[in-house]
Amino acid sequence: MLEAKLPEAAEFKKVIDAIKDLVQDCNFDCNDSGVALQAMDNSHVALVAMLLKADSFDPFRCDRNIALGVNLTSLTKVLRAAQNDDVLTIRAEDAPDVLNLVFESKTADRISEYDLKLMDIDQEHLGIPETDYAATVTMPSAEFRRITTDLIAMSESVTIDVSKDAVKFSATGDIGNGSVNLRASTDVEKPEKSITIELTEPVALTFSLKYLVNFCKAASLSQTVKIALSVEVPLLVEFGLSGGSYLRFYLAPKIGDDE
Repeated sequence: MLEAKLPEAAEFKKVIDAIKDLVQDCNFDCNDSGVALQAMDNSHVALVAMLLKADSFDPFRCDRNIALGVNLTSLTKVLRAAQNDDVLTIRAEDAPDVLNLVFESKTADRISEYDLKLMDIDQEHLGIPETDYAATVTMPSAEFRRITTDLIAMSESVTIDVSKDAVKFSATGDIGNGSVNLRASTDVEKPEKSITIELTEPVALTFSLKYLVNFCKAASLSQTVKIALSVEVPLLVEFGLSGGSYLRFYLAPKIGDDE
């Protein structure tokens, strides 16, 4: 069986909230190393990959590999019953037809229990190859969210241009154009506010702003975001979670006039 306990429900609630508008139905793949999710959006432009490592849970038990088919809209409705600081326990039998969720207050004077019906989802598991990206930018996630939200007023697309010491976000649309240029910087007192750039060669690629704005729903999960680019491979947007876990989004670049 599967039994996994999180000390606070907040992070799991935020993860599901960040991906539910991209993906409706998906499998949670559970094994002894943790709980993983991988799914594409309906248009097959973006891919979501989540890993909650076993170390994020205490305790964590998974006797055999289990795929839990879940409708994320339904799961979100159930998770609304949990307070952010509730202890969250997830349970499932070896051949489950329901996912059992228990929310327990810190004082243990309130325990809520829900069974969510599972689905049989035939989902292709795409192998995500390890990529040595030409450019990797680490920056404050709140800044990334602000930039994408501001630029979508100008255009449906943004060009991300990474050079040795700066990253430029630019958008051109019917009403005009706009750009934000961020220079690499180090904040010793608040490292999470630093902007670091790792570069093997300059890269400039164009992406759909609609998707990037959607990815930024995960900004509250981490103070920093990693953005990695290379020609002819999807953009990687990664938010780090507790215990070495992560939430990653991949987005295909726009080519010519493609949406």
